[in-house]
Amino acid sequence: MTLQEYDYARERPSKLAASCLLLALTMKNLGGWTPTLEYYSGYCSQDLHPLVKRLNFLLTYQPHDKLKAVRTKYSHRVFFEVAKVTPMDMLKLEEILKSC
Repeated sequence: MTLQEYDYARERPSKLAASCLLLALTMKNLGGWTPTLEYYSGYCSQDLHPLVKRLNFLLTYQPHDKLKAVRTKYSHRVFFEVAKVTPMDMLKLEEILKSC
C-alpha cells in the first residue's frame, strides 16, 4: 500500500519494513519489539512508533475507490487474506506502543 502513496517515499525502506513488522506483530498479538529485532534492524521501538501510527492510519482510512486491484489481490487465500485484516483501534495501538 505504501508503494503507491507519495507520503511514504521519503521514508527509509528499512525503517518502513521494520515499522510494518512492528505493526503486524502488534495487530496479531505476537509480542513486541525484541532486543534481537532491535539489534538486526538497527531501530529501537520508540524510533518506529510515529511511522507505525501512520501505517495504521493508512489502513484505517484507505479510500475504497482507489487501488482496487491491490486490495483484491491481497484479499485472496493465496496471500493469506491480509487485505481483510482489521486495522487496530488508534487508541489501543497508542496504549500498546507506550508500553513497549
